Amino acid sequence: MPGTAETPTDKPGLSPANRSLERGIALLRAFRPGSELLGNSELAERTGLPKATVSRLTQTLVGCGLLQWEAASRAYRLAPPVLSLAHAMRAGSRVLAVAAPHMRALAESRRINVGLAAPDGDEMVYLESIRYARRVALRHVVSGQRVPMELTSLGRAYLAVAPAARRKAVLRAIAQRRGSQWPALSAEIEDAARQVRSRGFCAASWQPEVVALAAPLPSADGAAYVLNVSLSTPLPVAVVAEELGDALRTLATRVAQDWAADSQGR
Repeated sequence: MPGTAETPTDKPGLSPANRSLERGIALLRAFRPGSELLGNSELAERTGLPKATVSRLTQTLVGCGLLQWEAASRAYRLAPPVLSLAHAMRAGSRVLAVAAPHMRALAESRRINVGLAAPDGDEMVYLESIRYARRVALRHVVSGQRVPMELTSLGRAYLAVAPAARRKAVLRAIAQRRGSQWPALSAEIEDAARQVRSRGFCAASWQPEVVALAAPLPSADGAAYVLNVSLSTPLPVAVVAEELGDALRTLATRVAQDWAADSQGR
């Protein structure tokens, strides 16, 4: 299952209470767009937890108001309070407050898409996605959406600067999941790391006629964030990189400077 580069329940030294909490969080993570309703068997399969454990935890999560039981489907769905948690995170995010005005200005001036994302397991999660594509595209990216780390410029830019132990764990999980595809993907990830070291960003095109560039964002709080720009175009990746590379680097620099100033002023 994506997002499990480090399986919480396998961590040594956790107390039973902490282990139950992490297992409960793993159940919440199992819900994705397209998988709004999940029964105990599906949750057990997605998380690797015993069905008896899943049954106990889902009852607790229903009691806490984080899951809802639908009798007609005999399955659970995320409850409204989960959305309030996401809203609280977005409202309180200092990096998003600092970055959003710069992101919107760039998106509007260049008629491109601009995003900000953070890692979660072996995926990247969008905190913000401002869409000003020059061409109509079927793909619609919103806050909270996940994308695969190994395929995207966002994920590859993160891996280029991730701590060695973290990078190793993520790559091991991806290699296991991708099987025979891994050698080619590994080479592309290493090439992206070289791009980040030499140019400050990397480029990728993992969907037809969509090119994206991504740059790691120097962090004022020790967290990991990545900025990206993208557009729908038939142009080669190299041409888009030449056209938008400077704009992305400038965006990352301005956001990092303002974020540092904001942190010092608090």
